Amino acid sequence: MEQSPLSRAMRDLERLLEVQLFDRRYRQTRLTWAGQVFLEECKRVIATVDQAVQATKAAALGYQGYLRLAICDSLAQPRIAALLASSREEEPELEIRVFELPFSQQLIGLHNNLLDIGFALSDAVSDGVVAEAVWTDPLSVVLPARHPLLEHSQIALDEVLKWPLVLCHPDAGSGCHHQIQALLESGSIPPKVVDRVTSLGVMLTLVGAGYGVGFGIASQVRSLQRADIATRSFTETSPTLNTYLLRRQGEPSEPLKRFLQRVEETRTAPGKN
Repeated sequence: MEQSPLSRAMRDLERLLEVQLFDRRYRQTRLTWAGQVFLEECKRVIATVDQAVQATKAAALGYQGYLRLAICDSLAQPRIAALLASSREEEPELEIRVFELPFSQQLIGLHNNLLDIGFALSDAVSDGVVAEAVWTDPLSVVLPARHPLLEHSQIALDEVLKWPLVLCHPDAGSGCHHQIQALLESGSIPPKVVDRVTSLGVMLTLVGAGYGVGFGIASQVRSLQRADIATRSFTETSPTLNTYLLRRQGEPSEPLKRFLQRVEETRTAPGKN
């Protein structure tokens, strides 16, 4: 039976590398462990080449430098948008490229010098990366638009725990799960989790559809202007979520120093946490 062009190319690659990349013992060809490693390294090389191309194009357009910044899904908040806007206004010659990546991928990007900055909800970093809490925001209850608890301006945690919950999945990698889990453990009622999701958008969709109650940063949720959800604060001392800035250890570049200074200004400005 004649091999397809793709099959021939796969075998040619294996002969070139003198390594078995594919396991053909099953009906569906699978990558071997060596194949998985090769695939990840190829992705890293492609990302590096792509960044080199983008940096070259940016230089041709007059940009004098660039920063590569990643944001996890759970942090599509106005504060980051304002920070990026001020950077563009104060330093128009600096190109800032923004990526949406989960926490685990941010760590990989920082280690491989594919990112300069990450924003996430976790500080569980590995060697070579530092995490600094830059913002602290009150955590609010996210409710369907016609939920009975909306008759209260503030809600006790134990009242919330009487309802099904839609929570961050532990594997979402944003850190949201760990921070909210600490809050749930402080209540006297075991939580009833109806679903766990890996993105803010899916959580809000399920809450808006009435599947359960969720948690989020109030200013972030309100900025999305969704008619199917509403937020309420807690009656207890308001629990908070920390946002962490991630970067590689060592002396930052001059563009990164200036960006970090702007982040610091958002922390000390009147009315900011």
